[in-house]
Amino acid sequence: MSELPKTFDPADIENRWYRHWEDTGAFRPERDGAEPWTIVNPPPNVTGSLHIGHALDNTLQDILVRHARLQGKDARWVVGTDHAGIATQMVVERQLNEKQQKRTDFTREDFVGKVWEWKAESGGQITQQLRRLGCSMDWANERFTMDEGFSKAVLKVFVDLHDEGLIYRDKRLVNWDPGLGTAISDLEVETKEVQGKFWHFKYPLADGGGFIHVATTRPETMLADMAVAVHPEDERYKALVGKKVRLPITGREIPIVADEHADPELGSGAVKITPGHDFNDFEVGKRAGVKPAAMLNMLSAKATVVQTADGLIPDQYLGLDVAEARKAVVAAIEAEGLLERVEDRVIQTPFGDRSGAVIEPWLTDQWYVDAETLAKPAIEAVRSDRIEIVPKSWEKTFFNWMENIQPWCISRQLWWGHRIPAWYAEDGSIFVAESAEAAQAKAGEGVALRQDEDVLDTWFSSALWPFATMGWPDADVKAAGRYPNDVLISGFDILFFWDARMMMQGMHFLNDVPFRKLYLHGLVRAADGAKMSKSKGNTVDPLGLIDRFGADALRFFMAAMESQGRDIKMDEKRVEGYRNFATKLWNAARFCQSNGIGGSKHVEAPDANFAVNRWIIAETIQTVQAIDLAFADLRFDEAANAIYHFVWSRFCDWYLELIKPILQGHAGLDADETRSVAGWVLDQILVMLHPFMPFITEELWHALGEREYDLIVAKWPMADARALYPAAVKEMQWLIRFITEIRSTRSELNVPPGARTNLWLDADTERAEMGGDVPVVSELEGRIQANAIYLNRLARIDQVEFLRSGTVMDMATHERLDRSDVTHQAEGCATFVVDDVTYMLPLAEVIDLEAERGRLSKAIAAVEKERDSLSKRLDNPSFVEKAKPEAVDKARADHADKAAEADRLKAALARLG
Repeated sequence: MSELPKTFDPADIENRWYRHWEDTGAFRPERDGAEPWTIVNPPPNVTGSLHIGHALDNTLQDILVRHARLQGKDARWVVGTDHAGIATQMVVERQLNEKQQKRTDFTREDFVGKVWEWKAESGGQITQQLRRLGCSMDWANERFTMDEGFSKAVLKVFVDLHDEGLIYRDKRLVNWDPGLGTAISDLEVETKEVQGKFWHFKYPLADGGGFIHVATTRPETMLADMAVAVHPEDERYKALVGKKVRLPITGREIPIVADEHADPELGSGAVKITPGHDFNDFEVGKRAGVKPAAMLNMLSAKATVVQTADGLIPDQYLGLDVAEARKAVVAAIEAEGLLERVEDRVIQTPFGDRSGAVIEPWLTDQWYVDAETLAKPAIEAVRSDRIEIVPKSWEKTFFNWMENIQPWCISRQLWWGHRIPAWYAEDGSIFVAESAEAAQAKAGEGVALRQDEDVLDTWFSSALWPFATMGWPDADVKAAGRYPNDVLISGFDILFFWDARMMMQGMHFLNDVPFRKLYLHGLVRAADGAKMSKSKGNTVDPLGLIDRFGADALRFFMAAMESQGRDIKMDEKRVEGYRNFATKLWNAARFCQSNGIGGSKHVEAPDANFAVNRWIIAETIQTVQAIDLAFADLRFDEAANAIYHFVWSRFCDWYLELIKPILQGHAGLDADETRSVAGWVLDQILVMLHPFMPFITEELWHALGEREYDLIVAKWPMADARALYPAAVKEMQWLIRFITEIRSTRSELNVPPGARTNLWLDADTERAEMGGDVPVVSELEGRIQANAIYLNRLARIDQVEFLRSGTVMDMATHERLDRSDVTHQAEGCATFVVDDVTYMLPLAEVIDLEAERGRLSKAIAAVEKERDSLSKRLDNPSFVEKAKPEAVDKARADHADKAAEADRLKAALARLG
């Protein structure tokens, strides 16, 4: 047993223990024949650094995998990083720009080589940061979405899906980032409110019979308008459906079509349709019979105006960027007398989250997956509970999205990533194969081929994560028991981008669900509830929190605050509070060390005769039961709070205090039994707490004695119902209520902490026998006498007098005294009630009763004044309706606090009579 330092210093132990675990292979112990248990981490970008969302996501995963390992399972946490096509290419291009170089100065192969060089030198910083968080990942089998084995799986999936007709090439609208020159996913689009305008135009009817009025926030796109839509039930326009309007500037004639997309209640009820530059218009155009190949595209890849297929855009507009074109178009329409009015309006505008450029809906040829077909088995898997979504409230959102899913664009115009395995012949034929040689074999000898320049969306490759990381297609991952994974932990924000796509691909290629449970957690928000963002300056660095408070404190905060379906508000004070919790446990272990209490030699609870020891054993088992239930339901908060309250309140605040006189040889009690029980309980605490706080628990585990194995591979406690000791629990619960009430009364009445008092009680001798609601006096005497040492030391009671029977008991000696030895004075007593028995603390010689009554009366008046002032404020409709919601919430909370304080002070005054 090594003596623990006086001060708990997380920095001193974290790196040391993590290095030990990793070096000894503790994250993947050899457990032949054990039940397999697998979880995969959402692969962070290879360019990434640990943010607070990562800290939450990975803490929850680590809690589960450490718990499974302690249960004796062959637990494996698959770790790896995503090649992050756009992000990584941007990092390397920025480095080139610093040297006055650009990507196109190199061949594609040379540039990709530079990316690999960057990865070798600088990539994977986040994996070191995950180690600091304590993540017990299977680093020996770390994967990367561009490594050879994983790439093989990606190519096979693409080719197989293409051969089955589920991957195809098509012309559709995509989110186009003109800053990066590539299509991007919805997840990479950040919508912001921008102050803009709403322009109202008149489009003249082609037959000269008047005008139709339209309004738009993007007047420049009228250069590619292909229709004007009105609602089919709109009586104002029924006679116009089928007629044509003549567009200003280009002079093109376009039809007026009936489509329910047009809202009769919005503006004029008529809406311009630009299928090549608006997602809704694209669908209207298709319904109107316009094929995508015939839709007009008026923008280049850099979002400058280009000539459309009909060649009608005047030359002066060509080459203008969107902003310039907008000004020019509005000026031209105004010059023709067709501009009616302009309104100021806040517009929801999409921006690229990395480039900062305004995203354009852009018509282009891309590769697509038939997501509708792949979604059907995934939908059924959730409906039949083969995949359990937790919390269940997310199922409705899942079904709504999956049942209305659109084709999935999987091609990206980048150089870094999995290059699309498609080769083109000069006649336009396409040959899809896993290699150039296989494509050539399909095309035939002498046919010149060129490979597609695009790469695959990184979500396409990461959708294979649950099985490609295990060695598929070369390995039979189902036979190995590694597929399906047991659970997936994910932020709700990637439910569709990653989670649902893993379901689709896993069920298609392995004919089974990829995971049995999907746990969706919320976001970590700023303290005021706002979403964290760098632009707001309200982000929190988890590594900084680890530096200040330790990884264990941050992890415990994440677990304790993770309540299903709710976001987490960042609160550094609570993180600090959990650091204090760790310190309290540290000091408790030091106390045990100094009193000869060490690690237990047994997993089972030791034999115990004393009520205090039986009680703490029962409390330990009840805590195990509570944590087991919480883990089964994935209630991280309930599990964390169960162990927190047990350690802080039951073990530290009560049990260790109660056993001090036993350990010091008082009352003739057997200290050996108590040391044995205390050591066993402390061991159970360390095991139960280990998934949440791995570093401090491992340190204390070894400090308490010589161990045959590390805590990380210890055995999870058994909830043995045979050791619940109901009688002992009932007695100790009564004792705790009794002492708590005495302490509370003394505190409320300003009794000096060191002052000792007597206690009088008046109990009815006709009550039910022991074991009922209230004991008879004789049995109550026995209970008080049995716990005299605790009342003497923890409640500072010298003597107890039973007024009905005349019995007086000395708490220090446990002896009964003659009544003549006690001075009885009824006045000046504070009263309190425990289990319907009235007790009195004689305080006349301890405090100034009149001064205390005066103090309490003044305090009551002051707090009631504050309470009533807040009540008037809350009763004012103007305040409730106009004030900020957080101000109203604070006022309500303050009112409740003041009302409770007034009640408490009144009760204290009433105690004095």
